[in-house]
Amino acid sequence: MSFPMLPDRLLAALRAEGVNIVPYGDWRTHGRSTHGIGWGPINGVIIHHTASSGTHSSVELCVEGYVGLPGPLCHGVIAKDGTVYLISIGRANHAGSGDGEVLAAVIDERPTPPPSGTDCDGNARFYGFECVNLGSGSDPWPEVQLDAIERVSAAICRAYGWSAASVIGHKEWTDQKIDPHGFSMQGMRERIDRRLATDADKPVRQPKYEPFPGDRFFRGYPRSPIVTAMGRRLVAEGCSAYVSGPGPQFTAADIKSYAKWQRKQGFTGRDADGWPGRVTWDALRVPRVCSD
Repeated sequence: MSFPMLPDRLLAALRAEGVNIVPYGDWRTHGRSTHGIGWGPINGVIIHHTASSGTHSSVELCVEGYVGLPGPLCHGVIAKDGTVYLISIGRANHAGSGDGEVLAAVIDERPTPPPSGTDCDGNARFYGFECVNLGSGSDPWPEVQLDAIERVSAAICRAYGWSAASVIGHKEWTDQKIDPHGFSMQGMRERIDRRLATDADKPVRQPKYEPFPGDRFFRGYPRSPIVTAMGRRLVAEGCSAYVSGPGPQFTAADIKSYAKWQRKQGFTGRDADGWPGRVTWDALRVPRVCSD
């Protein structure tokens, strides 16, 4: 029997696989299992698409849910830039009812039959990851996003000692769904198995972008190459309020420029006050300039 991972173990497994993780909000306590609904034993991973666009709005949708289906709607949201937003732990409303014969095949780690029944509760048995994509067939799947799906799935399989046969698409769980649409789940399983054939420490990659340095970092008006890199990205995004620069000293011009970026991301009022926050920082994709 496979028990659900505790938050720290899940986080460590994903990071060990080189996943670019953003822990989001109260993810450690956000889950339907807090309502007394079953969670576990765990048997696999289900991959979905969000049928939405935009990172922030897609993450919020999966956190909050909607009328008739309360959140969380998955455990993690995989953005088009490969960032994985961890939004919950425990039971999530992502899989719904599915085919018991499919579940049996996943447990046995063999190819799944075409789904037809709705006699099993998938929310209790699977981790779920929503990938930002319209699901139209024409919305692209960037390689960096596919790489993140591969790494997330491999991380969980490695933690439990599973093969890639434990990873299925939502459309392989129930014939009521089409997701994920736009890439082959069999091809993804082949990628996952190739990754699982490597040592756990070999897949780790250095982050491509500068991690969010925290609220206190900016409140101290730092002088840092991170500030310069941030300013250059703001200029590139058309959000400049600089008269000169940008440079390494954090100033009022940086605050005004960042407020423009926050408004461009759809934030208003106090949420667009110019002080960097994690969500907008991750969306800005500041190139990494400092080593750990």
